Amino acid sequence: MITLTHFLVVGACIFAIGLYAVIARRNAILVLVGIELMINAAILNLVAFGRYDSTRYGGQAFALFAIVLAAAGVAVALAIILNVYKHYKTINPEDINKLRD
Repeated sequence: MITLTHFLVVGACIFAIGLYAVIARRNAILVLVGIELMINAAILNLVAFGRYDSTRYGGQAFALFAIVLAAAGVAVALAIILNVYKHYKTINPEDINKLRD
């Protein structure tokens, strides 16, 4: 039987992979993917805790809210990344050192 500990360990592993992707990558798109992995790990933990609270289903409600916010955040971040690429011709965060010309 899968227990709460199993869910939490998988969530921690996914979060660690996402954190590594954010820290180690030089590409803005891959940094965005790492942030999404961390958000998905948090959502997994919310659903896992909600599974063991069978009367209120609070974890699932928060998970749906987090999914909607993550989708909106990705849409905004992708629009920003596309505009930065149009202006600087790179998506490497280290090469972008001026916000105005």
